[in-house]
Amino acid sequence: MSHIEVRGLWKSFGGSPLFRGLNLSFPAGEVTALMGPSGIGKTTLLHILMGLVPADAGEIAGIPSPRSAVFQEDRLIPDLSAARNAALGCPQAPGQPVILEHLSRVGLAGDVDTLASALSGGMARRVAVVRACLAPSKMIFMDEPFAGLDAATARQVMEYIKDVRGGRTLLAVVHDQEHAEGLGGDIIDLSQ
Repeated sequence: MSHIEVRGLWKSFGGSPLFRGLNLSFPAGEVTALMGPSGIGKTTLLHILMGLVPADAGEIAGIPSPRSAVFQEDRLIPDLSAARNAALGCPQAPGQPVILEHLSRVGLAGDVDTLASALSGGMARRVAVVRACLAPSKMIFMDEPFAGLDAATARQVMEYIKDVRGGRTLLAVVHDQEHAEGLGGDIIDLSQ
């Protein structure tokens, strides 16, 4: 597997430069955690790598397809159950036992049939993580996957992600050093 390469990336918003010739390399098939203070461009970088935001200049190579993602917002469909939301990224819906197993592993066994609109923020976050992990992707992007989770639940979700990643490339934006270290892999501090 080759590395994902970011070469000479430039991005400005309203005339203010965010990235000026940014060069990064992410090992394919591995975990990389992006860290740095708010406003430094972690989410923007993820969106550029996902093809959602264009770069002003530069080159990106080696990003595999298909990809799945956990965004800063959970992006669940309010009128669908947790289980149906979790299955949305799959071209062929996994069977109910598979979905139940995955939701159980993140502490949601009793909420499989609960509508997304009735889930707490932390519960919705876990459904979004399961959806990204269930999708048949080669790369997973996660933007603050532990937002809204207490320490014990964050550890449970972290272990779930590590167990089900299955050799896929994972690029995660995290704010907590413990979360970055807990995911394993490389840590890139964008403030450096």
